Amino acid sequence: MIRSLAGWALAALLLSPAGPPPYGLPLEGEAAEAFLRAARVTEMQPIGTGITHPEKATLTDGQRTLHGVFKTIDQSPPGLTQFDHGRPEVDFRDSYKFEIAAYELDKLLGLNLVPPTVERKLDGRKGSLQLWVEGAMTEWDRQKQKLPAPDPDRWNHQMYKVRLLHQPTFNTDRGNIRNVLIDPGFRIYAIDHSRAFRRYAQLPGGEKDLTRFSRAALTKLRTLNAPLLKERLGGWLTGPELNALLKRRDLILALAERRVREQGESAVLYP
Repeated sequence: MIRSLAGWALAALLLSPAGPPPYGLPLEGEAAEAFLRAARVTEMQPIGTGITHPEKATLTDGQRTLHGVFKTIDQSPPGLTQFDHGRPEVDFRDSYKFEIAAYELDKLLGLNLVPPTVERKLDGRKGSLQLWVEGAMTEWDRQKQKLPAPDPDRWNHQMYKVRLLHQPTFNTDRGNIRNVLIDPGFRIYAIDHSRAFRRYAQLPGGEKDLTRFSRAALTKLRTLNAPLLKERLGGWLTGPELNALLKRRDLILALAERRVREQGESAVLYP
C-alpha cells in the first residue's frame, strides 16, 4: 500500500502508459466528449463495485486508448421504496441520465468536478459514458492512509465546490466519500450522480453544508434560468426536476447573501 504522496504520484507515473498526462483526465471539454461519442469499444468489464453495476470500457480512436465508465441503470419504481439502510423514498429514481445532467450542470457552473460524460448506446444498450479518472484514489482511501493535502487552501476551495454541487443536484449519495476522487496532483473529482435531481424544493444537506462560496460559481448560479436549463439539461431531466433545481438555486443564493451580511465577504467568499 502506498503510504506517502510522493510514492503515490511516482506509482501513477510508472504504471501509466507513455504520453501525458500520466494521471487525471487525459482529455477534457469538447475533445473528451467527441472521443467518448465516437471511439471504438475494444473491451467491456464489470467494475465490481457500486450498486448500479457500472462497467469499465476500453476505448480507442486509432491514436489513443482511454477508459470510460458505462452505466445503463434507469429505474423508477412507483410508490414507496424502502431501503435496507435509511429512510424510504417516494417516487425513487436511479438513472444514468442524471450522470449526464450532472456533467452538463457542472459545465454551466464552471466547477470542473464531474468528468466528461455523454449519452451513448453500446451493444444495443443506452447509457452514460464517463471518462475514467486515471491514477485516482477515493477520499475514503485518502483519509484511511492519512495523506495530507499539500495546499490546504486549494483543497478546501475544491471541497466547498463539491458541497455546493450536491445542493442543486440534490445528490442523495453525497455522504459516500468513495464518490470523491483525488488524483496525485490533488485535483478533486465528483462522480456517481445516478441518484440525484430529486424533486424537492429544499437543500439536501441543509444550511450546514454551505459555509463558504466561490464568487465565480455564485455568478454562474445567477445566470441559470428555465430556458437555459431546458436547453442544456432537458434531454435528461423532467420539468418537475428542472423546476426543483431552480428552487434550490434560489435557496443557495439567498443563503450566500445572508452569510455575507452576517459574517462579511472575506469570511464567506473566495475566487
